[in-house]
Amino acid sequence: MLEYLRIQHLALIDDVELEFASGLNVLTGETGAGKSFILRALSFLTGDKLGKDMVRPGTNKASVEAVFQVDGNECILRRELNAETGRSRIFINDRLSSQSSVRELKPRLLLHTSQHGQQRLLSPSYQGKVLDEFLDDRELVLQKNALLAELHELLKKREELSSKMRELSDKREFMEFQLQFIEKVDPQPGEEDELLEQKQQLKDSADAAKTVETALAAFYGEEGSLHERISLLAREMDALASLDDDWREDAEDVEEMRLKLRELETRLHHIQRNSQSEGELENIEARLFELAQLKRKLNRNLNEILEFRAEMDANISFLDSCALDLAQLEKQETDCASRLKKCIECLNAARETAAGELSGLLAQELRGLGFNEAVEVEFEFTPAELYPGIEEQRGRMLWVPNPGQRPQPLDQIASGGELSRFLLALVGLMTRESIPTLIFDEVDAGIGGLTLNYVADRITQLAQNRQIILITHWPQLASRAACHFQVAKQVVDELTTVSCSQLSAKQVFEELKRMAGGGAQGDALARQLLEKATA
Repeated sequence: MLEYLRIQHLALIDDVELEFASGLNVLTGETGAGKSFILRALSFLTGDKLGKDMVRPGTNKASVEAVFQVDGNECILRRELNAETGRSRIFINDRLSSQSSVRELKPRLLLHTSQHGQQRLLSPSYQGKVLDEFLDDRELVLQKNALLAELHELLKKREELSSKMRELSDKREFMEFQLQFIEKVDPQPGEEDELLEQKQQLKDSADAAKTVETALAAFYGEEGSLHERISLLAREMDALASLDDDWREDAEDVEEMRLKLRELETRLHHIQRNSQSEGELENIEARLFELAQLKRKLNRNLNEILEFRAEMDANISFLDSCALDLAQLEKQETDCASRLKKCIECLNAARETAAGELSGLLAQELRGLGFNEAVEVEFEFTPAELYPGIEEQRGRMLWVPNPGQRPQPLDQIASGGELSRFLLALVGLMTRESIPTLIFDEVDAGIGGLTLNYVADRITQLAQNRQIILITHWPQLASRAACHFQVAKQVVDELTTVSCSQLSAKQVFEELKRMAGGGAQGDALARQLLEKATA
């Protein structure tokens, strides 16, 4: 039940506060007065989108706030719309929430019925959904949808697997040829860089060997080795120092030089013995040439070739294993189809049973809304194949408004007024379990004369067990209200404003008189309607 509604700075509304009664609440006003803004505010509050242009000029944001009673608990909803960004924020019991949360909550809060609903009623798919609302086991529809989604996913996976299998099978011979060529060379990660580094090291080593050879040549001349000559010089300097002590320091320097040259000669010989052979460099050059040929043939660098090899290995392994995967998917598909078939068989039978029950209830409701006593409603079922061998029976609503006619679809014979009453009858039946607030937006369109009394009686009856908010232009319906609001539009300081106020008893009379056409005739009809409503 909707207890309280406040709308601020939304479109033509500046600030409106409404407190609703538990029974029938009526909104009336001249055509174009702005009644639709009240409903748009409720739709916005419960999940619909509005553009930032709906924020009243000169204000930063629009807000809609409402208090509902849900299962004996108070539920406060608030939604704000930013004028600059167009973004909105939703609060449930003062806690920031999401649109999806509000949409999930909406079926327990409001059921909005409008002239648009009449057009939906003409759609066979919508008629099928209405029928499913009357199933004893509504879980069958959810189960069917889940199984159908699972089956479609399996079919998609199988088709994707088969398609990839066909594509790779066509390329397998070529992949194996390229893979064989790569395996023959068998490149390794980082191998090329390592070979180039070794090559440079060997080149540096070769250059060093030439230098060592030249250096050693200096040690061995034609007149004796450098070591022998320096040794001779050391002996002579030692002898000279023994004769004259002034040469002692020079003799020691020569001896130290002799020892260092001896050590240097030994090191040079060691380097010469440990230098790399030319054969190793030739092996490295040959391997680099082999890798270069592979890169040129495949038009890829070495890293790309390694990735390419891994990809082809994976593709060939996939081809070797996908037959098993395909068999598993087919098994899962068969199992899912079997479960779906059993579900559809139960659903089809349940729809047949619900169709008989709903047809009888609808016919009874329509008689109470002024239709011929012989009015009949029935469902025609058409098979729709969901999967080979599995057919779902989909219901389409037919009716016979008058005796002697053949059953016909609603869109072929129903007038606007008949559709309005048909929709009212359906809404009354669809709320037999959960009882949200019902909103009727000119559901009385196309109805006149005595039929209005039937409609008014039915709405009054519905309002005994649930809250109804009704927008109407007919005084016959407005007079039944427990709470009557008038929507008006006025221009103040060149700014249009929509207001909505609850009417007193005297104001209700004046509004009913206006709706009845005014004058003495309007006065008489207003009095008559009020007397009947209070009788």
